[in-house]
Amino acid sequence: MVQLGQKAAIYCRVSTADQSGDRQERDLRAFADRAGYEAVGVFKETGSGAKFDRVERRKVMALAQARQIDAVLVTELSRWGRSTLDLLETLRELEARRVSVVALSGMTFDLASATGRMMATMLAGIAEFERDLLRERVRSGLAAARARGKTLGRQLGQRPKSDRLAPKVLALVDAGRSYRLIGRELGLSKNTVADIVKRRRVLDAGSIS
Repeated sequence: MVQLGQKAAIYCRVSTADQSGDRQERDLRAFADRAGYEAVGVFKETGSGAKFDRVERRKVMALAQARQIDAVLVTELSRWGRSTLDLLETLRELEARRVSVVALSGMTFDLASATGRMMATMLAGIAEFERDLLRERVRSGLAAARARGKTLGRQLGQRPKSDRLAPKVLALVDAGRSYRLIGRELGLSKNTVADIVKRRRVLDAGSIS
């Protein structure tokens, strides 16, 4: 039960520039109204990966350190934490300021409680496992591509980003990943992924003929 007058920061994150955080903001504002939180700010950013510098998230942490908020509202836990270690470290820091991370489902991740610690560790561990599994699939796909004699390096005059990431895209396609998930992981649009696959098929058809 939210105490009257509790303040919350709304944090939205999308993985690529062709996505929008507007829906996350809309859903979280509605959730804040229903739950009785006073939204003191909305913080949006675009990007993914362990090396992504989350400037807006740092602003939220600064509010927590200044004790200006009681909760951080996110659509899901993966929007907040970049890795298991990062997730648990930030949750511990928020706990020290008595700030909870609350997901759109209403689930509260508060390390002050045994349930909060268990759920945060379990969910973050699953996400980390999936990420490691994806890395293994990429490595296996690249090895298979090399075994087939594919040239994985960048060629002069080609599209800089799409051709640089083409080997990874093709490896992920071979591993069974969807175009949407590949685009989200690598920061490409779904159409760009489809174009890379189409170009490979054209090249393969030419080599057969």
